[in-house]
Amino acid sequence: MTNGPKTRRPRPIVFAAVAALVLLAGLAAVYVIGGPDGNRQQAGTCTGALQLAEAVAPKATGEVAAFLPASKPLSLADLAFKDDTGADLTIGDFAGRTVLLNLWATWCAPCRKEMPALDELQAELGSEAFEVVTVSVDRGSDEKPKAFLKDIGVSRLAFYADPTMQIFQTARSRGRAPGLPSTMLIDKTGCEIGTLMGPAEWASEDAKALIRAALVESGT
Repeated sequence: MTNGPKTRRPRPIVFAAVAALVLLAGLAAVYVIGGPDGNRQQAGTCTGALQLAEAVAPKATGEVAAFLPASKPLSLADLAFKDDTGADLTIGDFAGRTVLLNLWATWCAPCRKEMPALDELQAELGSEAFEVVTVSVDRGSDEKPKAFLKDIGVSRLAFYADPTMQIFQTARSRGRAPGLPSTMLIDKTGCEIGTLMGPAEWASEDAKALIRAALVESGT
């Protein structure tokens, strides 16, 4: 019996090379979509915040010299937490209002120190156009942070909390909260204007000038 022509087997090395090229192409695509400055869905959504950041940059002096105006503003509208009644909220629920978002905890000494100043800032500048939103990330019940705020006489700040710490983890994953306290100035559409990592004297004239500049530039 005569054997027919032998069928050539594909060379493994050829398939390996093709597979490697496909893998590299896939990795390149993933890198472009999800690079360190966020994915393409962020592009163009915070153009107004970039203009605000550039406008308030000269006010980042003195007590708020550590304020970093955003060069590539991110949308923070999805940052979630709860109000005093336990109802779910996001920064997006504050649309139309400039927000100073402060993440804090009772076990954070610098956080505790700056709470009276944040309370004073809310008392002086708080309005339909601006609110200081301080979110406690203490684990467990709200009893401890509420008792602390009462003991130091904080009365103008509304109480907000996230005992899961997810708001902190999300902000940290976006490079906006490496530790506590972290404070983000956010425009009326939920886009960041800038961030101050660490404590600040928020009742100072420097801080008030920064906030007022943001309000003026945003038309409020």
